[in-house]
Amino acid sequence: MLTEPACSPVGTPIEWEALQHNTVNEATGGIWRVTGPGGTAILKHATPGSGGPGRWAASDDPHHWNYWKREYLAYTTGAAARYGEGTALSAPQLLAAAERPDGSAELWLEDVQGTAADRWDTGQFTHFARQLGAAQARHVTGSEQAWHSRTWLRQYSGRNAFADIDWDHPTAARHWPGDLRAGLRAIWERRGELFDRAEALPQTLCHLDVWPMNLTCRGTDPVLLDWAFLGRGAVGEDIANLIADTFLDGLQPVALLAETEQAVTDAYRAGLTDAGYSGERLAEAIAVTGAAKYAWLAPTVLGRLTAGKPLDESTYEAEVGSGDDAVLERGRPIFAMFVRWAHRAFGA
Repeated sequence: MLTEPACSPVGTPIEWEALQHNTVNEATGGIWRVTGPGGTAILKHATPGSGGPGRWAASDDPHHWNYWKREYLAYTTGAAARYGEGTALSAPQLLAAAERPDGSAELWLEDVQGTAADRWDTGQFTHFARQLGAAQARHVTGSEQAWHSRTWLRQYSGRNAFADIDWDHPTAARHWPGDLRAGLRAIWERRGELFDRAEALPQTLCHLDVWPMNLTCRGTDPVLLDWAFLGRGAVGEDIANLIADTFLDGLQPVALLAETEQAVTDAYRAGLTDAGYSGERLAEAIAVTGAAKYAWLAPTVLGRLTAGKPLDESTYEAEVGSGDDAVLERGRPIFAMFVRWAHRAFGA
């Protein structure tokens, strides 16, 4: 914990509340809700990391998918604040920022007191998707900054490696039919083709981590959190991520998957056209980027089963302790969606 912050917009801290985040990511030293005489604020500690080889190692390369200082720059340059100009979409307000003597940095952000998206209904998701579409249409022709991530999808998803994947593991086979397993195997084995296709699609400035844990609202308007991955990506890439990640960790009932996929796709397309941009390749982009983003997921699940590791231990897993069969059964429609997306991608 930062017991001696370099700056504080709320005065001398009285109370520190640690907030949930990915604790293995070296780029994040901690996130707290800090209370002081001047109110509350969210403090994020950005850290360079050790430079080790871990999957969540931070990088000093400004184009790396996990460049440690990117969110600090997104806020201090005003990029996050400007992202949704002309729409109802916004980022938390920057209250203070400082670089620290040890080379790390701290961000003090508005404590947005809204409803988190894990409790949103379909209407709230579609409102967000339409605003995101309008915002991203305006960024299609925007200039690229030196600290923007590049080829983020290829770097993030492509960093995974597996050996001896048991595509016919009996526990998985009880829930994943043969054609589903074959489709998931094709996604993994042809992931390079998916990355190539994703990078050939029309590009915009993407958030690249759009999911319910990074969404809240100010009144009725959506607020997008965590700008650490900001960079160029396909038009529609963020929506593919939202569709999948809304359900993968059980944050919404999987029975709503088909309805949500259609509703947010239509709303995002409407947002694009509101801003004068054609969404004619949107379905292709969602299929390509969605399948590519999660190419590693089925091999990961199968690897955990082979190693005898429980599937219900994810940081954000809503069904901790439910057992492997429950996780596999709930996930089957999501994996089927990935295969459907891949079929479209490979046939495009």
